[in-house]
Amino acid sequence: MNSVHSISGAGNHAVVVTRVSDLQWQAVEDDQVVGCGDAAHRPDGRLFISIDAWHGELFDRIADAMLADLPTPLYTVVDEADYDSTSAWERVGFTAARREWGVLVPTDPEITGLGSVQPPTGVSIVPAGEAEEGPLRTLDRVIRDEVEATVGWRTMPAEVLPRPAGITVVDPTKYAVARESDQYVGLIRVVPLPRQPRIGLIGVRADRHRRGVARALLAHTLGSLHRSGTAAAWAEVDESNAAATALFQGIGARRAGSTLELVRR
Repeated sequence: MNSVHSISGAGNHAVVVTRVSDLQWQAVEDDQVVGCGDAAHRPDGRLFISIDAWHGELFDRIADAMLADLPTPLYTVVDEADYDSTSAWERVGFTAARREWGVLVPTDPEITGLGSVQPPTGVSIVPAGEAEEGPLRTLDRVIRDEVEATVGWRTMPAEVLPRPAGITVVDPTKYAVARESDQYVGLIRVVPLPRQPRIGLIGVRADRHRRGVARALLAHTLGSLHRSGTAAAWAEVDESNAAATALFQGIGARRAGSTLELVRR
């Protein structure tokens, strides 16, 4: 498609905002692209949009074009410390839906207090890269279904890894798991980013909650990172997730930023 959505005066030239594909818009001034808007479907089906524009008026024009074409609800994610960006989205009708805290998690057991933590009786930890792929994928699916049936997967971290439809475990080598008898009952995913490892997911089967499985997974993972010379890892925690908040606060994690998920209904 190549339909013109709006024309507005800007300086000495007209700015034309055009939808150039199903999920992309461009603002053109004097044959130069001066701004763009993009939309993308998250794996949970929600539609997130983003806009790259030099000034507020151009942002509003691109937003108007996108909002005229796209169904609601629409979502976007902003750094809460970026007041200008947050204000721009609020100006075009978006409101805060949830807050996600970014936390720095120390790895030193002297700080975390996890040095003496052992898995519950009958539970062992399978290190990252050693888990069997089939049982791991089964556990991941069980945990995701349990989350969706309760608090909803939308309360999980805003930054969702892109993946082929239906595939939720992209790289099994990034997962350590908790094993009880012949079953996997908990998992933790750590992405070994160059600057700072990221704890992307901690999950425990509902029938194994409140037994210390998550703490044992964290103790194993953070201990391994500490021994490799890594001082801290990064994690995101939804503000409404009291259990995850308590877990990280209890091991000395500190807030280092926040992200807002905004919605226009």
